[in-house]
Amino acid sequence: MQKLTDQAPEFIRAIAPYKAGKPVSDVVRELGLDPNTVVKLASNENPLGLGEKAKAAIAQAAADLGRYPDANGFSLKAKLANRHGVGSDQITLGNGSNDVLELAAKAFLTQGRNAVFSQYAFAVYPLATQGCGAQSKVVPAVCYTHDLDGFLKTIDANTRVVFIANPNNPTGTFLPQDKLLAFLKQVPKQVLVVLDEAYNEFLQPQDQYDSTQWVGQFPNLLVSRSFSKAYGLAGLRVGYAVSSVEVADLMNRVRQPFNVNSLALAAAEAAVDDHEFLKQTYDVNLHGLEQIQAGLKALNLEYVPSYGNFVLFKAGAGADAGMKVFDALQRLGVIVRPVNGYGLPEWLRVSIGLPHENDAFLKALPIALATLQAS
Repeated sequence: MQKLTDQAPEFIRAIAPYKAGKPVSDVVRELGLDPNTVVKLASNENPLGLGEKAKAAIAQAAADLGRYPDANGFSLKAKLANRHGVGSDQITLGNGSNDVLELAAKAFLTQGRNAVFSQYAFAVYPLATQGCGAQSKVVPAVCYTHDLDGFLKTIDANTRVVFIANPNNPTGTFLPQDKLLAFLKQVPKQVLVVLDEAYNEFLQPQDQYDSTQWVGQFPNLLVSRSFSKAYGLAGLRVGYAVSSVEVADLMNRVRQPFNVNSLALAAAEAAVDDHEFLKQTYDVNLHGLEQIQAGLKALNLEYVPSYGNFVLFKAGAGADAGMKVFDALQRLGVIVRPVNGYGLPEWLRVSIGLPHENDAFLKALPIALATLQAS
């Protein structure tokens, strides 16, 4: 007799669940470390936390938690629409930008269809694709970034979604706007291009561009943004998409009611206008990037120059090099992110922290690296 779980679709049973960065509490419990000495640089979080405007908005909204949140997020959507110069009916809110990515997949993918994305791209893309029973078509990366010409050659009659993270996670690479525009002009109109810009706010001024203004020219473009990174709202889970009215309408048909909670709505609405906090975050990240990359260079370690709030670096040679250094760093009270699940077993990803946190990582790293030579 078959088990109950055997009745689930095979493509669901075959999913390997997403593995998040290890929380401080796990490391403290497993290794017996002092929680005050553990540094977490694993999940690309904002080391400043959240801004004062967001905190005040949360405190005010907390008084009304006995009520359901605004199912349509009217106020936040209006503010975002004004910011981007689009209609409120072009905004889709999500429980983090992960939710937005999954909504796009649910709206356009099914069995017999496929999604195209890059090798070393965000782990949610294959998960969202497989969750719909669709096929993932993975294009080999070039210099750890997206090969857009390869994308165009891979798109076929059954392709319905293309995922592009820019900057890309976990590699930190970046595609300039002229390459993206040239690509969009060549993509078939029946293919939705999801431009995932969770790390957009960390770009330096010379690299900034406003892709949300492209939606009018390319109705098959969806731009995804997040409040989890630069805005410091990772624990509240709120993201959004800018797209055509027609695409937003489809996504709202598969969106769960009340998918963004009241505190998240209030905090995000306040955070949109907190330009001072965003500038502070940008400055801390820019200096931190310089600090981390200079430290890696001093240790003669290979790394991928980053446009985000993290750096991908090569820990050593061998299929278990990354995990060995990861384990050694944990025992020293520094949590980074293994990327063997991305097919990069020799590499690790370190998030940018506050100066003293970056310094703790750079002091612990040579000690952790020595474990490779000793083994």
